[in-house]
Amino acid sequence: MRQAYRTALVTGASSGIGESFARLLAARGTDLVIVARRADLLDRLARELVERYRVAVEVLACDLTDPGARAEVEGRLRDDPVELLVNNAGYGAFGAFADLDLDDQLAEIELNVTALVRLTHAALPGMLERGRGGVLNVASMAGFAPSPGSATYGATKAYVASFSESLHAEVGGRGVHVTALCPGFTRTGDDGADLLWLRREDVARAGLDAVAAGRALCVPGAQYKAALPALKILPRALLRAAANRLWQQAADTR
Repeated sequence: MRQAYRTALVTGASSGIGESFARLLAARGTDLVIVARRADLLDRLARELVERYRVAVEVLACDLTDPGARAEVEGRLRDDPVELLVNNAGYGAFGAFADLDLDDQLAEIELNVTALVRLTHAALPGMLERGRGGVLNVASMAGFAPSPGSATYGATKAYVASFSESLHAEVGGRGVHVTALCPGFTRTGDDGADLLWLRREDVARAGLDAVAAGRALCVPGAQYKAALPALKILPRALLRAAANRLWQQAADTR
């Protein structure tokens, strides 16, 4: 059954795909809690959405890699539940793993995995108790293939995809939908799509439609839908060799 969500919490909402999630939800009449580090950007977005769509928008300025600050968002989800949680916040550093700062890699795991798991755990029990709700977790096509040059990022997105699919199976038939959104290359600005790059609005719309429809996995874009089966059936050695060639070419151009 396709669900319409009356309330939603969106992380990483101040820009990029997260901002598109917030705009699309507001246009559908959903009251919002928007979360990101930059309070000024959140406040500006909130004012615009309230004025344009006449929805309620609550701002939570929070660094989700900070356990103390993150606890405020977890408490908000437990004490004043929402019908949809969009775990969109995340980032990735590019470069050889051995050359990158370890603390930055650990912070990447903290945001992409730990924060997502903790917020999902805060929201999901209440959804199951009410027999209604959705969790949309933003993964990536990078989670399905070797990712030299972004090893930590690819690994975190593989975790998110697997975690979400497992939860989807756990809660099946209980009125709650869990979906992994796995986009390929996505423009975070307002540029249009092309053969390789997706528009952020299209990615966000596809994800929202997928969780509302109760789908476990959403891969936006015809080009990436076509690529996914190949990534699953090609020999891993072949995938590693192809990924390594791309990585070496990228390294040679720096």
